[in-house]
Amino acid sequence: MSSDLDLEQRYRRVLRRLPGYYRAVWEEDMVAAFLDGWMTGDPDEDSVTMEFGRPGWREVVSVTALAGRLYLGGSAAARRYFAWGQAVRQAVLALVLLHAQVSLNALVLLTWSRRLFGLPALPAGLVAGTPDGIWPGVWYAADYAWIVVFVALVLRHHRIARIIAVPAITPDLIWLLQGQFTDRFPVQAFGQWAFWVLLNVVPVLAMTAFHRDAPRVARRPWLLALPAGYLLVGVPQIVLLATANQAWLPDPPGLSCLLVALACLAHAPRALSRRRAGSGVWSLTLTLLAAVTGAYRIASISDYSQEQHMIMVCLAELLILAAAVALVIPDAVRTQAAAPARPLTG
Repeated sequence: MSSDLDLEQRYRRVLRRLPGYYRAVWEEDMVAAFLDGWMTGDPDEDSVTMEFGRPGWREVVSVTALAGRLYLGGSAAARRYFAWGQAVRQAVLALVLLHAQVSLNALVLLTWSRRLFGLPALPAGLVAGTPDGIWPGVWYAADYAWIVVFVALVLRHHRIARIIAVPAITPDLIWLLQGQFTDRFPVQAFGQWAFWVLLNVVPVLAMTAFHRDAPRVARRPWLLALPAGYLLVGVPQIVLLATANQAWLPDPPGLSCLLVALACLAHAPRALSRRRAGSGVWSLTLTLLAAVTGAYRIASISDYSQEQHMIMVCLAELLILAAAVALVIPDAVRTQAAAPARPLTG
């Protein structure tokens, strides 16, 4: 901050992080409250304080956190910020749902490999090697933690979800770092790092959108989405792998592109008709998911630098995603002004 600003101006600069509608109502009161904590009543001391004092880091962090809650607004927020808040919350739920389905798949394969409930032996195509030592147990625990995180978010236990999500993403980070500095694990660095950042770190950070003012999640649809999604996506994957037809199975970023594209196509009639309440928020949600998925696909292309055919497949998947999301983007743009100021019931 420049030295020609006094303490009041420095506080006002910090408060610029808040949305304009909120500053218009509360800025003067907030500045007065901040300054009141500094003033002693001694004119000389107060003059020095006004010239050289600066907002404390706790105050800056507090204002920044408040700005995050306001921009990702809850039930009483302005329409634009409510729409963004709902879109981010739904996008986070979708990404955590993806992790939970992967966890459910790991649980199914573990049950199958142990031949519980009289199951036959696991097909050779489903047997994957795992590192020795404690890593299998750590990875299984981290995988299953995502199911708990998903259920906790749906049931409004936001703090519990955030606490569990942080250690859930840590084993992959350790594995990536070991792959970078040792030869123990084969790591295709850029794509794997992109996966960890975009599909692990980003949703965990975005869980801050689940604050106390956030409306309740429609529980039944989201809870049913976990088994339904596994039956529609996970089971066909297992069948293809078990029957040695994995050539028909896209890689994870490609599959993500296709799933988001299908979701956009399914939602497009409502987005184009503009008749369904809340359709614009879902359009904005799908646009966010498409951005994350597209970035993941682009980052992972470098893994196929020596395979021209796979590069063309990746570009085709990106084209399909772009064409599908283009159908909902206009509705996503409109919803920033048209989203209801009340929570959506789903």
